[in-house]
Amino acid sequence: MKDIKICVVGLGYVGLPLARLFSTKFETIGFDMNSNRVAALMAGHDSTLEVSDELLQDAINNHGFVCTDDIEKIRQCNFYVVAVPTPVDRNNTPDLSPLIGASTTVGKVIGKGDIVVYESTVYPGVTEDECIPVVEKVSGLKFNVDFFAGYSPERINPGDKVHTVEKIQKITSGSTPEVADLIDSVYNAVLLNGTIKAASIKVAEAAKVIENSQRDINIAFVNELSKIFTLMGIDTYDVLEAAGTKWNFIKMNPGLVGGHCISVDPYYLAQCAQRLGYNPEIILAGRRMNDGMGAYVADQTIKLMLKKGIQVLGSKIIIMGFTFKENCPDVRNTRVIDIYRALQEYSANITVFDPWANPAVVKKEYGIDIVNELPADKFDAAIVAVAHRQFREMEIDFDALLQKNHVLFDVKAIMPRELVDGRL
Repeated sequence: MKDIKICVVGLGYVGLPLARLFSTKFETIGFDMNSNRVAALMAGHDSTLEVSDELLQDAINNHGFVCTDDIEKIRQCNFYVVAVPTPVDRNNTPDLSPLIGASTTVGKVIGKGDIVVYESTVYPGVTEDECIPVVEKVSGLKFNVDFFAGYSPERINPGDKVHTVEKIQKITSGSTPEVADLIDSVYNAVLLNGTIKAASIKVAEAAKVIENSQRDINIAFVNELSKIFTLMGIDTYDVLEAAGTKWNFIKMNPGLVGGHCISVDPYYLAQCAQRLGYNPEIILAGRRMNDGMGAYVADQTIKLMLKKGIQVLGSKIIIMGFTFKENCPDVRNTRVIDIYRALQEYSANITVFDPWANPAVVKKEYGIDIVNELPADKFDAAIVAVAHRQFREMEIDFDALLQKNHVLFDVKAIMPRELVDGRL
């Protein structure tokens, strides 16, 4: 194992923390096609904030970690790890093009005896049926004769500084028993809590895709409860607190379900099932419920404004938070955009305030302008959409921020209850 030379393909939220960790034990190169991203990393800064400047600079200066967009510089490696996004398109159909592109890259440099491990979330069969044939075709090598493969699904939680990559337990798998053992030993060399070796690559793929599908369905159930209890005039959080005293009650809160995992992975499992002639009713019903929560928040806010006699047409509304979750700059698949778009039907005077999100990235991805500083305007309504620590800790002068007659809707239930007019 001393001769292992690792290349991590894709230096985003998943790939960079993993590559940095591998570099503490192995010679490691990070590869990304985005030259600007590579330059920023080699300058010692990660814009995703998943790896601190201190850790990144330590990896570069003391462990020889290198990032590159030059494919020739990764030809020397013999253990390739693919950590690229697996999104869905606007029709919620899985988009494997990043994976196919990464497999093509690996195929150009992989040599005899080398291993490629996939970390991207997929449905069972993608590694062996979609990715490996690309590597075979491009390389001219034969799978399980000239090169080998594995699957070790990522478990990165963006913004989470507790469950970091070195502390999580990882699933591993390999295309032969011997390769499975080697892959498992490589990951075990850097993980504090070890690994669990799956029976096959397909089992590992299936385990990953159901992790997030299960969470999505549970949140959908609580979101539906929130709608029901709102109609009844009951506070959902009071109900959840009471029910949570039972030892086996699954504690979940209602909310927006965005990001690159929970809101995407169920579609991968659903498409796989549909190809086999089975319609996954519960999985898709959960997706429909969760995808509709942004519009529901906007609708509830408008109703509260009308009840308080606030002129809705042309009103000034502020949305606090835009990232898909708290305390991270990740805006991928944020469902806050659904609140914004639904409110646009009533007012063009919508301000989005988020101290974490990059305005340039939001403008490019969603075509809207946001601000990083709390504006001095007075608003008719405010929606606290994301539970950033700044919102939890900062003393917001709502008397200065809001009109005397106003609505405050708290999606995440983080504001003092006496201040809010409504929450999920």
